[in-house]
Amino acid sequence: MGWFLCSGNSNKNAKKKQNEKPEDQISSTSEKSKGNSSVDAKMESSKDGGSDHIAAHTFTFRELAAATKNFRADCLLGEGGFGRVYKGRLESTSQVVAIKQLDRNGLQGNREFLVEVLMLSLLHHPNLVNLIGYCADGDQRLLVYEYMPLGCLEDHLYDLPPDKKRLDWNTRMKIAAGAAKGLEYLHDKASPPVIYRDLKCSNILLGEGYYPKLSDFGLAKLGPVGDKTHVSTRVMGTYGYCAPEYAMTGQLTLKSDVYSFGVVLLEIITGRKAIDNSRSGGEHNLVAWARPLFKDRRKFSQMADPMLQGQYPVRGLYQALAVAAMCVQEQPTMRPLIADVVTALSYLASQKYDPETVPVQCSRTSSSTPRSRREF
Repeated sequence: MGWFLCSGNSNKNAKKKQNEKPEDQISSTSEKSKGNSSVDAKMESSKDGGSDHIAAHTFTFRELAAATKNFRADCLLGEGGFGRVYKGRLESTSQVVAIKQLDRNGLQGNREFLVEVLMLSLLHHPNLVNLIGYCADGDQRLLVYEYMPLGCLEDHLYDLPPDKKRLDWNTRMKIAAGAAKGLEYLHDKASPPVIYRDLKCSNILLGEGYYPKLSDFGLAKLGPVGDKTHVSTRVMGTYGYCAPEYAMTGQLTLKSDVYSFGVVLLEIITGRKAIDNSRSGGEHNLVAWARPLFKDRRKFSQMADPMLQGQYPVRGLYQALAVAAMCVQEQPTMRPLIADVVTALSYLASQKYDPETVPVQCSRTSSSTPRSRREF
């Protein structure tokens, strides 16, 4: 599968978003953007409004067509609700990039394109994907990103071919901690705070050394400020990741993202999809399957991804599952702040597990052994 939009969820996402028109994301983008001049005018108005400068470069369609050899099929990396993503090389700098082309007949439109450009031009963090530039020639809409050679997290968790390397425990914790740091930046460092609203495995991209970066900010929303507790908005996102209170009321908070992160963390630990209709009825929904197991520590080992083949630290597994359980609490007030999640996962990521020095865990009995009880 390709680099940016993973096919595992993208078709479902497209069906979910059909007939849904994104509401205004940022106050300065309330009217539709039509044509290059409209988009550029909005970008300039952002600068004039006292924001940090827009760092994204403006490309012509001709430049990006040349970079992708006229969007040749062998340059195609993936396809999703936004459109197609191609691998390209910029002639001016020889930089390898990923170019996302908006499908003019697709389900996502100019507003999400504009939000993505604004968000990633004004927000910068090592765990956010780097937007290099954009193109708004006529009715063409394209986004140019740094190329992430290892694809998305989803590519490394599900439906792996026999010759593909499985993620070990240390790598999983590294990815989880890095993704949490990106979310912490949006919640705690950005002003006003940003609610990501589309956190899922297919939106976590991996660079060299499995370094994670959050991507796809078309649904991002500015969070509540002052004494406000939430923002009200049309319910959008991906089924299986949306917090229950947001899905029911449309009231969006920072804790909505924390819930989504908890689902992602569960996927990382268990190797199960957030929604998997190929499983039996009681196991379709990952959170619904996990909740009863959270109550019995003796069953924690059953939740570890079989692909780990028992090579994980028992204490680390327990602690990671405890973090996930807190994040997916039904009541948002019971969920932790993302800063606390970062602290916990950074610690777990720092505790390197060496399977050569620790016995392999028995899949069903390890959590009931005396050694396991002492470690916890």
